[in-house]
Amino acid sequence: MRFRHRAVAGFATLLLPLAGLVGLASPAQAATEATATYAKTQDWGTGFEGKWTVKNTGTTTINSWTVEWDFPSGTSVTSAWDADVTSSGTHWTAKNKSWNGTLAPGASVSFGFNGTGSGAPANCKLNGGSCDGGGSVPGDNPPSAPGTPSASDITDTSVRLTWSAATDDNGIKNYDVLRGGTKIATVTGTTYTDTGLTAGTDYSYTVQARDTADQTGPVSGARAVRTTGGGTDPGPQPGEKINLGYFTEWGVYGRNYHVKNLVTSGSASKITHINYAFGNVKNGQCVLDDAYAATDKAYTADQSVSGVADTWDQPLRGNFNQLRQLKAKYPHIKVLWSFGGWTYSGGFGQAAQNPAAFAKSCKAVVEDPRWADVFDGIDIDWEYPNACGLTCDTSGPAAFRNLTQALRAEFGSNYLVTAAITADGSSGGKLDAADYGGAAQYLDWYNVMTYDYFGAWATTGPTAPHSPLTSYPGIPTAGFNSADAIAKLKAKGVPSAKLLLGIGFYGRGWTGVTQSAPGGTATGAAPGTYEAGIEDYKVLKNSCPVTGTVAGTAYAHCGSNWWSYDTPSTIAGKMTWAKNQGLGGAFFWEFSGDTSNGELVNAISNGLN
Repeated sequence: MRFRHRAVAGFATLLLPLAGLVGLASPAQAATEATATYAKTQDWGTGFEGKWTVKNTGTTTINSWTVEWDFPSGTSVTSAWDADVTSSGTHWTAKNKSWNGTLAPGASVSFGFNGTGSGAPANCKLNGGSCDGGGSVPGDNPPSAPGTPSASDITDTSVRLTWSAATDDNGIKNYDVLRGGTKIATVTGTTYTDTGLTAGTDYSYTVQARDTADQTGPVSGARAVRTTGGGTDPGPQPGEKINLGYFTEWGVYGRNYHVKNLVTSGSASKITHINYAFGNVKNGQCVLDDAYAATDKAYTADQSVSGVADTWDQPLRGNFNQLRQLKAKYPHIKVLWSFGGWTYSGGFGQAAQNPAAFAKSCKAVVEDPRWADVFDGIDIDWEYPNACGLTCDTSGPAAFRNLTQALRAEFGSNYLVTAAITADGSSGGKLDAADYGGAAQYLDWYNVMTYDYFGAWATTGPTAPHSPLTSYPGIPTAGFNSADAIAKLKAKGVPSAKLLLGIGFYGRGWTGVTQSAPGGTATGAAPGTYEAGIEDYKVLKNSCPVTGTVAGTAYAHCGSNWWSYDTPSTIAGKMTWAKNQGLGGAFFWEFSGDTSNGELVNAISNGLN
């Protein structure tokens, strides 16, 4: 949440065409006239400040005022002053305070708010009357909303918009074309080409119809457009595959990995989404886990994404503030808050007993006004529904579907709702324990954890790659490979585009191994920097170079140690496979395992697109 801002010097004021004369009395009485005008007084990328001005343009005193408007999904008020602002869905209502409701003729009053999102107000009403200057005509209905415009012929400086016609009982006169909520043109047809735009810039367009009596109807849905070329943040283009990485909350400690590393490595321009891991699940609710790392850790100027040092009294510091700065610098990136994970999955069983209450708690913590602008969605990492992980869950096969249904109902279509799930493709395995097919309708995609199939928890081996793309002769467990997992999910009815292939930015290994090829015996886990049996790719690429490949991934035998891990070359092969399967893209665990120049992130990006 931003502090309230009063100063507007240096900022362009955006006046929207919502001012108009409004009759506030019955036809038999002398009309009280007033206008309501909106201005966007500041915009800092992740949020904005808006101001409404109510003016009495009539000859009698106004004793109270109420301004109503609609915001598109994704735009909302986070704080307000000089008015009581409430909402019902996307409809917002502002009522005067006890001390500023009376307006003498010619007097005006303003109130302001901080908001998130890029939308503009529509369908303004002042004391129940229209604010658009048209007014209502007895016996003549206003026109319907036109169709959401489509965009074509997008260049560095122009875009062509086309929309389906509105309807009206007496005929349509013309259409107002709005960019960012401001009218930029009035046309008689259903197409318009906007020119003079800036390369590599995001725009939002809506359309509003006007009938022969000059009444306006509701605005259309919004169409987001990004012009080609230019900019420091080209980001993924429309139609490109998802490239999602997990950022670990605890990585700021021993791993010394911070949000700025995404910038210095070049990864920020290659990814599309970040999953922030992990929020905890306690007492059936989503909760913040490490508040110091997330919201309080102070960054110096050289450590921060923006190059500006944190201050002791700013309302938000830590990872969340750094992610806010990252999104301002790379606006194409969407951030989801992931809850659960291996350690925190024990709380999902209780959550599944009251899915609606769980979903409500998750929405509340994601939308906390201190950081609501940081997150674009929620990811659930339940390991594993109705099956065994760190502990064994007995919630039943429907629990996961019920939980995802409640999350979608609570978060709505404006937020991303995703889930990281098992990749056990064996017959009767974890993918058969829960209704992943039924839950898919409520989710934007699944992060299929196609790694950790084999490792040194099997102390004596046999050695096997932890992330095989396909089966191979001698694989220790049938179905423990990416291809079988993806095939099983498709057979359950999950659309290919809702499946992301998982990539591990680390290796798993054994020691006491004499055989180079997979299938050898071992005496235990190979030593690792943070944990025995596991090591980052950035270390392994030099300490134990690749010996060979099997089932689409790599393995390495050095001394008595045996490791398996993915490389840029094997990732390229996996991305080709993912595209041929029609998958929605890929995700990886996690950023800090990559090299300082982000070679694995780059390999995923190049392979997908």
